[in-house]
Amino acid sequence: MIDLTDQVALITGGSRGIGAACAVLFAQAGADIGLAYHSRDDEARVVKEKIEQRGRQALLLKGDVSEYATARNHVKQLVEAFGRVDVLVNNAGIWTYLETGGGQESEWDRTMAVNLKSAFNYTDAVVPVMKKAGRGNIIHISSTAGQRGEALHSHYAASKGGIIAYTKSLAVELAPAIRVNSVAPGWVDTDMSDEVLSDPQQRAEVLRGIPLNRVPTAEDLAGPVLFLASDLARHITGEILNVNGGAVLCG
Repeated sequence: MIDLTDQVALITGGSRGIGAACAVLFAQAGADIGLAYHSRDDEARVVKEKIEQRGRQALLLKGDVSEYATARNHVKQLVEAFGRVDVLVNNAGIWTYLETGGGQESEWDRTMAVNLKSAFNYTDAVVPVMKKAGRGNIIHISSTAGQRGEALHSHYAASKGGIIAYTKSLAVELAPAIRVNSVAPGWVDTDMSDEVLSDPQQRAEVLRGIPLNRVPTAEDLAGPVLFLASDLARHITGEILNVNGGAVLCG
C-alpha cells in the first residue's frame, strides 16, 4: 500500500542500525537511496547490496555529517545522480556518557555537532531542492530522552530535545510543500545500546520499564519512518511519533 516508486531518499547514519533498516525498507517500497555515513565502509556496502537486491539503486555518500560542506556535497551528488531528493531522514547520532561537573566540554560539543547540527546541515542543503520540486518530506530521528531528559546523558537529551523543537519549527515554516515530522524511539536493539542491552541484568531492568515487554529492533522503527514519508501521512506535519512500547507516554 505504501509506494515510493521512483522517489529518492537521503538517509544519514545509513550504514547500520535504524538508518540501515530505513534504507532497506524504503528500497522495498520502491525508492532509490542516498546513504550518508561516516566511516563504516564494509557495513555501508552491505546495505547497498541489500538495496540493489530489491531492484533499487544506492549511492554511498561518505563524510562527516557534522560538517556543513559535507551535507551540501552529498545533496549535490544525489541530485546529479538521480535528479531529485524527495525524502530526507536525519538519523545520524551518537550516545555517550557525560557527568556534569566533569569538564567534558568536548563530549558535549561532539554530541551537539553529530546529533543536532547534522540535522540542520542536511535540512538546509536539501530544502532548496524540495522547494523547487514543490514537495518533500523530512523525518528527524529524535528520542524519548529529548522529552523527559536522561541522567548522565544530558548532552544527548539536550540534542534530541533540540531536534524536537527544530521539527515543530520547520513544520510551520516549510508548509505546505514540505512536511516535517519526527520519530522518537526509546530503547532500540542496535549497536548504540549494545553496552547496556548485552548485559542480562541491565536488559531485564530495561524491559521492566516497557509495557510491551520487548526491546524493538531497528526494523520496528523503520516502519513508522516509512509511514511518515508516505502519502498515508499526507495530513501529518510537526508530529513527534513515539515508538517506545509505552515506556514514555506523551500527550
